[in-house]
Amino acid sequence: MREDVTGYGDDLAHIHARGFTSLAEEAAEVIVRLLGAPRGTVVDLGCGSGVTTRALLEAGHEVLAVDTSAAMLELAARAAPGARFVRSSALELELPANCAAVLAVGEVLNYVEEDLGPLYERVARALAPGGLFVFDLAGPGRIPGGGPARHWTEGDDWAVLVETEEDPVTAALTRRMTTFRETGGAWRRGNETHRQRLHRPADVASRLRELGLRVRIRRGYAGTPFAPRHFVVIANRPARDRV
Repeated sequence: MREDVTGYGDDLAHIHARGFTSLAEEAAEVIVRLLGAPRGTVVDLGCGSGVTTRALLEAGHEVLAVDTSAAMLELAARAAPGARFVRSSALELELPANCAAVLAVGEVLNYVEEDLGPLYERVARALAPGGLFVFDLAGPGRIPGGGPARHWTEGDDWAVLVETEEDPVTAALTRRMTTFRETGGAWRRGNETHRQRLHRPADVASRLRELGLRVRIRRGYAGTPFAPRHFVVIANRPARDRV
């Protein structure tokens, strides 16, 4: 799920699944270890091509996988057919009660243009005692100097050119992507523009603690930063809420 993004169409979804799954793979290993034994539904917001969903299923968890992209959901359903899939945004999804965990791996919540406070509140209410809320975000300073930063990556049947800029005044990041994909013996070109709202770790932690969650901020799922100003939030509802 990429919030409020009309993108991640067939070609970019294909490219993402082929060449950009390392963060989800690293996160999946850590999250499975944090969860321990299966004890309820895990909600995988922004499931993408299903990397994390598949790992959760293999560990015995019941998974509700959610994404706004139909192309991503199709890939995820192939990778993790035992999950339940819903096309929705985090803002519109009705979270099940007593969740063992709610996850958002891959800067999913950066795509939400609205204030994240109401979503934090809904997740906090949905978590079972001891339940986890694990997600990662990009923060201000992600693009040193504001950019534009340009790079390209290629695979056997695809290539993507990316230009990224950051507005330090509005704490917003814009990523413009030109995709190329070989299909039917010819190369197809496409364009997508994604926008993200950047968040400061201290602000996120403060808002979650106000909801009674215990919060840890990490520089990466396995301790190594994924990118500049990228951070991981591990929050949990205490096993016994204070009265």
